[in-house]
Amino acid sequence: MSLNLRSAKNIAKVLTEALPYIQKFTGKTVVIKYGGNAMVDDRLKKSFARDIVLMKLVGINPIVVHGGGPQIGSVLKKLSIQSEFIDGLRVTDSQTMDVVEMVLGGLVNKEIVNLLNQNQGRAIGVSGKDGKLIKAKKLRLKQKKQRLTDEIIDIGHVGEVVGINTEILDVMKDSNFIPVIAPIGTDDSGTSFNINADSVAGEIAAVMGAEKLILLTNVEGVKDKTGNVLTGLTPIQASRLITNRTLKDGMVPKVQCAVNAIKSGVTSAHIIDGRVEHAVLLEIFTDEGVGTLITKRAKKAHNLLGCRGITRSDFRYYKDKFYFSQSNILLNLKSFLTINLSFPSYLINLHLQMAHLQYISQAG
Repeated sequence: MSLNLRSAKNIAKVLTEALPYIQKFTGKTVVIKYGGNAMVDDRLKKSFARDIVLMKLVGINPIVVHGGGPQIGSVLKKLSIQSEFIDGLRVTDSQTMDVVEMVLGGLVNKEIVNLLNQNQGRAIGVSGKDGKLIKAKKLRLKQKKQRLTDEIIDIGHVGEVVGINTEILDVMKDSNFIPVIAPIGTDDSGTSFNINADSVAGEIAAVMGAEKLILLTNVEGVKDKTGNVLTGLTPIQASRLITNRTLKDGMVPKVQCAVNAIKSGVTSAHIIDGRVEHAVLLEIFTDEGVGTLITKRAKKAHNLLGCRGITRSDFRYYKDKFYFSQSNILLNLKSFLTINLSFPSYLINLHLQMAHLQYISQAG
């Protein structure tokens, strides 16, 4: 089917917008936690697979870590095994752990591998047990009682990451293969543990020196108390949303995971809406994105601008420069103001008013 001129121009515009990002992220590692609706909706599964394959084709090294809570629950129900949760964590006895390993390391993992391979990728599925990829220990859950004393609760084979053996990942990173990882780890005695997939993704991103950590969710992103999506946050701002209880339920561990990854050296973390087709590509290769970006660069931009309220759509970065989109900051301006951060001798202050920009540049 031939394209009309308008459609062709739109495609050219998308490719042009994506080019700087492709150039910046070629050769970089991106860790994606795959879960939520994107794992169960056939349309979303296909778009996710194509996103990951395209990333690999343009020189980015994607690492996929997947969850599988609903699938585990479904199989447990068929086997008439009761599921119990404490603070959002599944109580996992030995019988349940057998099911977890079967579902995560077998059914779910191989389905994702097959999905990527069917879309012309070359994926390899591994469990955290393979090659001692994920070293874990038993998670000790603490709960506050009336007298403010901590009670240690045993929730069975639920673990936390102690260390990541990067040897397997390094081999695949330098090949054409895409690693797909099931979040199961073992301790020194060989005991298996079910680990939160967000935590595993964050730890892998940290040890691999990843450019990005991307967490797919079933919501639009991180929201404030009025329900507005916060498109750009610093780690400090994100942590403050936890301490002031703006965030609740499942978003708290996701944001904490993202903040920990940034503190460990990951350049940026993204909490995005997995219900949107091609959410991963839209987040990485477009100015607007489809969720919340958490990065220290936002703080750098805030300090440079001398103002607050700048969102991710107001700025983007390419190589060593920030590009501020004046179409979002000022009215009817079409060009971009480029600020080169590599010259510390210049002190640049931007003062935003209702409809004008005062730009002052002086030697420091």
